[in-house]
Amino acid sequence: MFTPPRIEEERGLSSAAGLARIGMASPFAQDHHCLSRQRGMVRGLHAQVAPRAQGKLVRCTRGAIWDVAVDVRTGSPTFGQWVGVTLNAGNGNQLWIPPGFLHGFCTLTDHTEVHWQCTTPSDPTCARSLRWNDATLGIEWPVTDGQAIVSEHDAAAPPFSAVIDWFHYA
Repeated sequence: MFTPPRIEEERGLSSAAGLARIGMASPFAQDHHCLSRQRGMVRGLHAQVAPRAQGKLVRCTRGAIWDVAVDVRTGSPTFGQWVGVTLNAGNGNQLWIPPGFLHGFCTLTDHTEVHWQCTTPSDPTCARSLRWNDATLGIEWPVTDGQAIVSEHDAAAPPFSAVIDWFHYA
């Protein structure tokens, strides 16, 4: 996670992310904007596999989210481990999610907007989803199974144990 420097002035503020500082040298190929109307919306866990593996730079532009990344790089010393951070419009934090990581988030407020940029275009043939509340991963979500609002697609996603062979990254 990093927080780009903010320049505040009488008209408001602006920020510029020093992306090279976090190892991000390639330009972004795709931009996403998402509005979730209710608190407790869970989106994810999603990834793109080779040859269209994606890195993502995520920020919350309105409201707040619990943002999660899970390492699914086969052979990585942190394979299967996750990190979660709170991103909100006020703190300016952003989360860089390298290729080889699943991504998901849960809205902490109503009317939350999230913006993320991807290093490669989305490709449905390379898209993978994993069950957001898989017990093997042990992600500490801010909602319970009964509270979470999840799409049919995400609710039907397979468990981690069934898809480990999907994730092979260099």
